[in-house]
Amino acid sequence: MLRLPKFRYLQPKSVEEAARMISDHGPDAMFVAGGTDLYPNMKRRQQTPKVVIGLAHLDKLRRVKGKPKEGMILGAGLTLTEVAEDRRVLRAYPVVAQAAELISTPLLRNMGTIGGNLLLDTRCNYYDQNYEWRKAIHFCMKKDGEICWVAPSSPRCWAVQSSDCAPVMVAIGAKVKLVSRDGAHVMERLIPAAELYNDDGIRHLNKRPEELLTEIHLPPTDGWRATYWKLRRRGSFDFPVLGVAACLRLAGDGTVEHAKIILGGVGSHPMEASGSEQALVGKKLTEETIQQAAAAAYPTAKPLDNTDFAMSWRKDMARYYVAGALRELAGLPSQASSSGGNGAGLRIVPG
Repeated sequence: MLRLPKFRYLQPKSVEEAARMISDHGPDAMFVAGGTDLYPNMKRRQQTPKVVIGLAHLDKLRRVKGKPKEGMILGAGLTLTEVAEDRRVLRAYPVVAQAAELISTPLLRNMGTIGGNLLLDTRCNYYDQNYEWRKAIHFCMKKDGEICWVAPSSPRCWAVQSSDCAPVMVAIGAKVKLVSRDGAHVMERLIPAAELYNDDGIRHLNKRPEELLTEIHLPPTDGWRATYWKLRRRGSFDFPVLGVAACLRLAGDGTVEHAKIILGGVGSHPMEASGSEQALVGKKLTEETIQQAAAAAYPTAKPLDNTDFAMSWRKDMARYYVAGALRELAGLPSQASSSGGNGAGLRIVPG
């Protein structure tokens, strides 16, 4: 049985107190909300904070504010279940509820938070193992070692970003608020979700360790439409080995005015398929246009042998999933057998 290491648990009564606590304890401390990512990592000795600062009881982090036409704000401490079932989110931002509902199992969604999913640690077959397993291969670059076993000659870590909410937030142009403390002053910064992520398996977040993610700012619902398709071996529980978030704004005649296609699960950060976007803008969503955009996504997807399924097949699936997401937004048949809407239960068996 894997056991947690010893640590001191602190429970702040406010965001300001949480910022002070982590400032006082420095690199020895980490925040925890639902704990569905941090505690398993601690059991595997991937992360070993001496102080854990619990955020689950901060009501300020569990609020939904604003109006869709002006933009809404989600508290980072909202559970994934709360996000997926909130009527305001379902009505105005169905893609956000959709991504939250596709994460893991009901029990874990009841614990895990949307902020935690956005800050999810990168994953890798050589990293997400117990301490003894990792020790047997002399560890890896991401923790305690010097070699990336996915690409041994590489100077960087290739652990993959496996958040379902991250590609969606980047695609729709959401922003995140980060709070920290500088002496007696509380500091805040609001950045686009796209700027939260780095293309690096180790330094995957553009966030200082002492910064607390408090809010997700969703953009006004001014005519854009979006969807999220997820590929995984099982129709529940598994992390994505490919995620496709598509966001479009159409003119009155059906011409694409704006397009964002973001791929998750195939790199260390959410990857923008700019070629696919360029293939869409200024055109109508015909089958020919969709095929061109899907083909342009293929070179963007760069999966490696660090998660489930063969990497060449995962790369090829990027074309099919981009096409499927775009067909859904165009109101066209998916051209694939699906037992769960929006690609959630799509069954395409690798050959």
